Amino acid sequence: MHPKLHPTLVDDPQQGIRIARNRLLECGEVPSGLLRDEIEASWRRSVGAGLSLRGPFDADTRVAGLRELLDAHQDLIQLAAPEMEQLSRQVGDSGVVVLANADATILTTEGCREKSLRERFGLVPGACWSEQARGTNGLGTAIVDARPTLVNCSEHFLDSVTHFSCISAPICSADGRVVAVLDMTREGQLIQPQDSLGIVQLAAQSIENRLFVSASPDVLLLSFHSRRQYLGSVWHGLLAISLDGRIKALNEQACQLLGASRTRLVGRAVEEVLGEPLETLLALRLRDGVGSLQSRAGELFCEMLQFPRALPRLLPGLRQPAFNRTPASRPADLSHLAGGDARLARALRIGPRALMADVPILLNGETGTGKEVIARALHAHSARAAKPFVAVNCAAIPEGLIESELFGYREGAFTGSRKGGMVGRFQQANGGTLFLDEIGDMPVALQARLLRVLQERCVAPLGGGEEVRLDIALICATHHDLKQRVRDGEFREDLFYRLNGVGVRLPALRERSDLDALTAQLLSGLGAAGVTLDSEVQELFSGYGWPGNIRQLEMVLRTAVALLEPGERCIGTDHLSDDFLDDLLAPRCSAAGSLKENELVQIREVLARHQGNISAAAATLGISRATLYRKLKQLEE
Repeated sequence: MHPKLHPTLVDDPQQGIRIARNRLLECGEVPSGLLRDEIEASWRRSVGAGLSLRGPFDADTRVAGLRELLDAHQDLIQLAAPEMEQLSRQVGDSGVVVLANADATILTTEGCREKSLRERFGLVPGACWSEQARGTNGLGTAIVDARPTLVNCSEHFLDSVTHFSCISAPICSADGRVVAVLDMTREGQLIQPQDSLGIVQLAAQSIENRLFVSASPDVLLLSFHSRRQYLGSVWHGLLAISLDGRIKALNEQACQLLGASRTRLVGRAVEEVLGEPLETLLALRLRDGVGSLQSRAGELFCEMLQFPRALPRLLPGLRQPAFNRTPASRPADLSHLAGGDARLARALRIGPRALMADVPILLNGETGTGKEVIARALHAHSARAAKPFVAVNCAAIPEGLIESELFGYREGAFTGSRKGGMVGRFQQANGGTLFLDEIGDMPVALQARLLRVLQERCVAPLGGGEEVRLDIALICATHHDLKQRVRDGEFREDLFYRLNGVGVRLPALRERSDLDALTAQLLSGLGAAGVTLDSEVQELFSGYGWPGNIRQLEMVLRTAVALLEPGERCIGTDHLSDDFLDDLLAPRCSAAGSLKENELVQIREVLARHQGNISAAAATLGISRATLYRKLKQLEE
């Protein structure tokens, strides 16, 4: 029971909130004991900021210099993209996934395909959701409290925003500062918010770890945990160690595992903290690239994630450790990514050779089939592996910014341009590989310039300037049927033939025969090696259509692992979210039905899930709207 709530209000917290709102309107003060502690404190801050419950709400208030703001946070936006896309599948069309900076100004959103709904929420890039401006809300309050935050409908301060609920988690930098916040907002009351709060928190931790790694390029990076299976998960500790053996930075999980605060550990010699000198850490040997040591905090399993090139020169007597991830340790081919698909295995074998022969690769597959994973693997197994891999999601960048994002711009090219200009993604990828994801969503007007750059192999920034010669390998990906988009006039035919050198079709998860092996692989990657599925869940998984493909499976497993009790090693239906369990148990057509019947049932199910929204259903199915209309017409004849 909440320590301050009156017993009659415990079973109906909404009654306490209603009473608190009425008393605040009558007396001008926030009453004590009627709200959760963190909400009561936030309401008091809102009153102190001069806000009133019935104050106006301007959904279109945006900060000046949006382009400059997005440029400054481009790395963060890219690092957060995979988690945001996964979360958007959880929230569906009834809500939005939001990434905001440390000032609670929105940088980007995912989900909620209806633009009008996002605008009605006021959840658009450039909108500020600080407590000072909007009162109690998930984004602003999570930043002030620096902890995961739930704000359920009428717990919001302003009356005008009590129709939706927020779940937010802060994202911290390597020095512990809140630099961003991840939020999941949806219409209506949250019935079981704790499950969603855990999922958002895990996603925020994953972004935080990725941010930590990207901020530590020239140091040793050590991953560790007291349990070996947690290496590679969001729960592992990360230490950034300078070449003189001192701790430069560590994440929050590392602080918890070592039982000390960040201020006590940063700057200390790693030998003082782990009980072993740097040379011993580098010389650790264990199969699978994992070493163990007896530290002052007990036994720790360790893995060296990053090994600066300068270290052998500074310590000439030291050999590079066997468990370091180097190009020499790569497998001979990429067939392990193909599962049982022979055509995909062949395409992956010739992919690296195609890149070196200046032949572009076009990956085609439904959303969630792992297109970026394949692209990164192709780059890593090519002769360009030591050069940059630059990924651009053409569908995630506002249309007005795509050109400057790809080609860069010189200082003064337009109002609000960054001082000194910006190097475009083509130049950033020079010498390496450029990955253009969702190329089918590139505006037609920009396709002509892209074609010209690919043909001439040189690029000039917006606003003029000297052309730069390009040496890049090109990988593109799409979930669209590009041939159909060409026929519909939505994609240039000459660009299609310029991109379609080696075409690789990635099979949907429902078409793969290696579901059990893939599940085990994903569980291992989530730090849950050895965790299994019970027979009922295995049977349900094998009969499910997986509209979100591998990405959906990974999120389902991530959720299930988060819901395991300490010591549990088997995932059952109790560890699956209610929404997903409803999908699994929904009546489906029998295997004996014709392919036409099965396809029609699947399309109707997806349409029903999206309340008949053709655009949303087409995106879930990984086909264009025109293709969906055509299939409906063919199937219903």
